[in-house]
Amino acid sequence: MEVNSILKNQFETLSTSFPLIKEIGEIATLHHFKKDTTILKENSYVKVVPLVVSGLVKVYKEEENGNEVLLYYIKPGESCIMSIMAAEKNLKVNVKAVVEEDATIIVIPSDKLYHLRKNFPKWNLYVYELFNEKFEEVVEMVKILTFSNKEKRLEDYLKRKAKLNNSNIIAKSHKEIANELGSSREVISRLLKKLEKEKKVKLSQRQIIIL
Repeated sequence: MEVNSILKNQFETLSTSFPLIKEIGEIATLHHFKKDTTILKENSYVKVVPLVVSGLVKVYKEEENGNEVLLYYIKPGESCIMSIMAAEKNLKVNVKAVVEEDATIIVIPSDKLYHLRKNFPKWNLYVYELFNEKFEEVVEMVKILTFSNKEKRLEDYLKRKAKLNNSNIIAKSHKEIANELGSSREVISRLLKKLEKEKKVKLSQRQIIIL
């Protein structure tokens, strides 16, 4: 499928401007990435900006102890606001982005962003809407990490992840969940077993089923 057709069908705000669609179609390319591919490295300059067509991309910070601080996910129809902001200012980005599910992504060279911002109001609207949405997601994650007890934090995380995937099956290991919640595998395993006894979840190999 051509980039123009994808933008028209899957990116609501961008789709209302044919000149913008045409421009992105001329400067962007379509790529496919496998799960666990790193598409953005921490402390690096942004060379390209992603527009996710399908799949899922996780954006997070790595702490010195190896834990991850989950910020947000880039879903189909979205881009990475951190990449856009860093690229616009020619600054190194302080987050990492990794493909969580096999993804198809439209890639825009970062040196074209100024041209898009200067000439296409719909691009600016798209970025503004994206910033608002991701800001709310980061605030929600901060609430989960900061203001909840560990069991409530885990339940909120599982519900959020299920809603994101549109599925009651969460394919993550206890260690991966612990990393994203800034906890330990042992604590997460204990809490998951407690939730299983309460018949809120069912545990299997690298899968958690929300009941």
